[in-house]
Amino acid sequence: MSEIEIRVVRYDSLVAQQLVADALADLGRRYGGSGDETPVDVRDFESPSGAFLVAYLGGEPVGCGAWRSHGDDGETAELKRMYTAPAARGRGVARAVLGAVERSAREHGRKRLILECGDKQPEAIAMYESCGYVRIENFGYYRDSPDCLSYGRPL
Repeated sequence: MSEIEIRVVRYDSLVAQQLVADALADLGRRYGGSGDETPVDVRDFESPSGAFLVAYLGGEPVGCGAWRSHGDDGETAELKRMYTAPAARGRGVARAVLGAVERSAREHGRKRLILECGDKQPEAIAMYESCGYVRIENFGYYRDSPDCLSYGRPL
């Protein structure tokens, strides 16, 4: 199996935008609509306030994940845009990306990572829970949605 390589890229890069489009299409199939209506800005994922990471297998982009600052305390980061291409699933890409996102957020002084996940993503929920994430009170754009499950974990 090829080694997973993870690189920080700009959110508005072509590779990032293709992966985000694929992620939103996947979410749209599960939930309808555009997949995720949460407002994001390219600046959300620029250092020191965030980062966008892309996973490569055999030189091909196969997954992504990002973090952005959350709140005003400078200690909390929000996980966004986690995605693995279907052909690369089951090969450890998501766990590698999640670990890289956690390290990046920690290196930028964040002490906690939080995320929103929909209830129609059992594979993501299982991964987050197996990585030590626990349910927290819903927050953010989907806080009032009955389909939203929020998680958090200290870094």
